[in-house]
Amino acid sequence: MSRKEKKKKIKERAFTTEAILRLMEEEDRPLLLREILHPLGISKEQRRLLREHLRDLAEEGRVVKIRGNRYGLPTKMNLVVGKVRCHPDGYGFVIPEKEGEEDVFINPRNLKEAMHGDRVVARVESVRRRGREGKIIRILERGLKKVVGKFMKATHYSYLIPEDERLLQEVIIPEGQTKRAKPNQIVVAEITQYPTERTRPEGRVTHILGYPDDPEIIPQIIIHKYDLPHRFSSGALREAKNLPASPRLEDEHGRVDLRDIPTFTIDGESARDFDDAVSIVEEVDGSLTLYVSISDVSHYVKEGTLLDEEAYLRGTSVYFPDRAIPMFPPELSNEICCLLPRVDRLTLTVELKFNSKGEPQGSRFYQSIIRSHGRLTYTIVRRMLVDQEETLKEEYKSVVPSLEKMAFLSQRLRQRRMERGALDFDLPEPEVILNLQGEAKEIIRSERNLAHQIIEEFMIAANEAVAQWMQGKGVPSLYRIHEPPSEEATEAFRNFISHLGYRIEKRADRSPREFQRVLEEAKGRPEEGVINHVLLRSMKWAKYSSRNIGHFGLASHAYTHFTSPIRRYPDLIVHRLLKKTLLEEKIETPDEELAKKADYLSQRERVAMEAEREILDRYRVRFMKDKIGEEFEGVISNVTAFGFFVELKEIFVEGLVRVTGLHDDYYHYHEDKYCLVGERTRKRFRVGDPVRVKVERVDVERRHIDFGLVSKR
Repeated sequence: MSRKEKKKKIKERAFTTEAILRLMEEEDRPLLLREILHPLGISKEQRRLLREHLRDLAEEGRVVKIRGNRYGLPTKMNLVVGKVRCHPDGYGFVIPEKEGEEDVFINPRNLKEAMHGDRVVARVESVRRRGREGKIIRILERGLKKVVGKFMKATHYSYLIPEDERLLQEVIIPEGQTKRAKPNQIVVAEITQYPTERTRPEGRVTHILGYPDDPEIIPQIIIHKYDLPHRFSSGALREAKNLPASPRLEDEHGRVDLRDIPTFTIDGESARDFDDAVSIVEEVDGSLTLYVSISDVSHYVKEGTLLDEEAYLRGTSVYFPDRAIPMFPPELSNEICCLLPRVDRLTLTVELKFNSKGEPQGSRFYQSIIRSHGRLTYTIVRRMLVDQEETLKEEYKSVVPSLEKMAFLSQRLRQRRMERGALDFDLPEPEVILNLQGEAKEIIRSERNLAHQIIEEFMIAANEAVAQWMQGKGVPSLYRIHEPPSEEATEAFRNFISHLGYRIEKRADRSPREFQRVLEEAKGRPEEGVINHVLLRSMKWAKYSSRNIGHFGLASHAYTHFTSPIRRYPDLIVHRLLKKTLLEEKIETPDEELAKKADYLSQRERVAMEAEREILDRYRVRFMKDKIGEEFEGVISNVTAFGFFVELKEIFVEGLVRVTGLHDDYYHYHEDKYCLVGERTRKRFRVGDPVRVKVERVDVERRHIDFGLVSKR
């Protein structure tokens, strides 16, 4: 069923999801179909629609159909709906969809036919000291349709060893379904039969990717493993090709002309999709007007088109060290909607006013047309503003005054954010430099300088301004929300830092200001990186929502994503809603539909993040394969009962020092103190301790690196 047909059906209904769930909550027992029909005043003609809607709710896990054709609420029946996360040792957990619920441990025999990633209903059968335990009673939705792994042959059959250790069973490949794959090749197999209690899953080979030692195979594994859409349909490509290459005269109607204001983009050296440009003007009274102009993708990509549907399917662009998997075809992302130098482009502009001290004085929003006067990079801006390279300043003398005003304003904006308690994690990102063969030749610390801060602060200011304005208008919108950490996570973090000599007052509320104070105190100390990492792990994920509850990490009451419509679909939604509000058009998107889109796009973002993280891990492990025997300085980043992980200082690689490799004593894990303690020597290994290690073993296929301890600093 198309999205238009679903919208029509929603309008035809005389009932809502909220009304059904509220009734079931009030009745406090499983209900028959007729027991839902009558109290809600639903006609017999609507009976079929109600049955279909209940089926949809059951598929979503919001209700459960039980014996006797009754429908009940999962929480009332000790049931949990969530996704299965398996462990290589054979057990698993059900991660509840309902926020705040504790995970449910599933022992190997109770996993039954479920696989990692499946969406299931689990029954909680006991609550023990270590948490809830239960069994899976129903599979709502299979998480995997295909598996990437190593093709192998046995005497009478072929099989695939999943590349993901969390997939606990080999996949049988029947004769005639192998596509002539050879042993040890990495292949993709479509699952044709899911496992039962007595049989393993079966599949057929659809793609042969190559041999594991080929560096070109890494992106292909990630693309197929995460099922990233990487080819556009012929229809979407045709739509992109038919778009006008440059704005037409009629497109300029009703737009504010900003082409004469010095405007430029600032991006990384390898960036190709420029969707934001900035300009600044100092007024006669010394006040500043900042223009943040964002590519008007919504002018070209209309709702319901193939381009729109494919972009929504992707949700976001995905970036690898050697390529991007874009949300839109290159004709759009790299040309028509790209804010290239010296060409006219249609934009949406956020105009922000500040007094001479950099204090905000108001904002306005409008459709515009700009002409970028130049493409700057973070490195060029840093060399002009920080390094003060005179030859470069002379070359770019037309933009230097603007850059200097921007530097001043960005620091005022940043200062104000810090004063309200925004968290600023100082976590250097690894940047993988590839050689011509596609192998990692270097892994460096990605730079974050004043140039990055200028763009970061301006984009945050624009996003906040849009969110606040939309909320003030009381119109539907999509927000970027970040909930405070749970009390349990806060307490765990408090305990952790107390062993490092830091304190968070117990009476302090969970305000970002308290956490920010700890980050400030840790600056420049050996444990700084570890405290940043542990605090980040304590935080909940930021996500999209149709309901604004604020953004904890930014200490913002209203925030959205508006500034990257070429690479994030939520921004495109916000653009459409903003334009309708500006034109005083009625927004007909039901809140329920907007909420579903928010959930889906949050999931797509998580998939992209996991894919990007894993490909970096793969390159890092391959980079270490010829470093066996070499010694490195590092910091203990995590401690477990089986050893401690060490993050190397210079090359951003993490490996494990196993407790079995510590030969000078018997070491015991003290969970409450996050450390290993020697039984005889009382020697301690704590998170944040500097150590020197030697690379002992690198398993490229399983992405494991084992270190041996050389010395503790």
